[in-house]
Amino acid sequence: MNSSIFHGLSAFPITPCDPYGRVDEGDLSKIISNLADARVDSIGLLGSTGTYMYLDPAERQRAVEIAVKAGNSTVPIVVGVGAMRTDEAEQFAKHAEQAGASGLLLAPVSYTPLNDEEVFQHYTAVAGATRLPLCIYNNPTTTHFTFGVPLIERLSKIDNIVALKNPAAPASEMPSIIQPLSNALPSGFAIGFSGDWNAANALMAGGHAWYSVAGGLLPVPCLALTRAAQAGKDDEVQRLDQLLQPLWDLFKELSSIRVMYAIANIMGLTHSNPPRPILQIEKSEYNRIAQALEGLSF
Repeated sequence: MNSSIFHGLSAFPITPCDPYGRVDEGDLSKIISNLADARVDSIGLLGSTGTYMYLDPAERQRAVEIAVKAGNSTVPIVVGVGAMRTDEAEQFAKHAEQAGASGLLLAPVSYTPLNDEEVFQHYTAVAGATRLPLCIYNNPTTTHFTFGVPLIERLSKIDNIVALKNPAAPASEMPSIIQPLSNALPSGFAIGFSGDWNAANALMAGGHAWYSVAGGLLPVPCLALTRAAQAGKDDEVQRLDQLLQPLWDLFKELSSIRVMYAIANIMGLTHSNPPRPILQIEKSEYNRIAQALEGLSF
């Protein structure tokens, strides 16, 4: 199965909602339309930045329908379908396919720590629920489960599991992450990375995709960085990464999701705040965030 939708810049937007978790159709449509107009390579709907685990099933499904309509088939939409129970994740996957999504992203969400066999069976069931290509979401900080190379290799033998979203690392560590995966996985399997401040390192080291938090609201500079890295233009990559460094510093200090909501407020894209119990950033910090945006074309 083709893994091309899991290449390049995958932009992960927030999911604007009211205080009761109801998706704001107008604001989400505006954000998705902006990403489609910028021609990002894909939109990562309902990822961690999209607060999928804070939404009830009906609102998650509604968000998919809103995004597919707003995207107007111009950009592939990859939908996060992680859920505490396997049958729920299967239902989210089926709905995403019916609604017109292009692919799936699945994290092994669980309250009870999972073992490798449980994760394998979970992925097998969800992958088998649809014909859509599926990306493994390795997010150990959140899920407390780490995918080892043998498990990823085993999962890669399932026809429609075609990609990996993995945490990026500093430049010196990237070869030791990518090489074992490249050796173990079939040709064409897409190895992508998250962690915006290390994204340039990951792409320059041979990563196929950048799963970007910042790209969800700032697609223009993130696309420029992606294209420079894909072309191996080291000087341009360093210049753009340095331009984005103040934003990376704020992500690390205040958390990327809180900063993204503040950016969306500053840009006038939404008045929504993160879902409680996550608190919005103090307004006194907004000047710092606005300064970090200066010089970025968006």
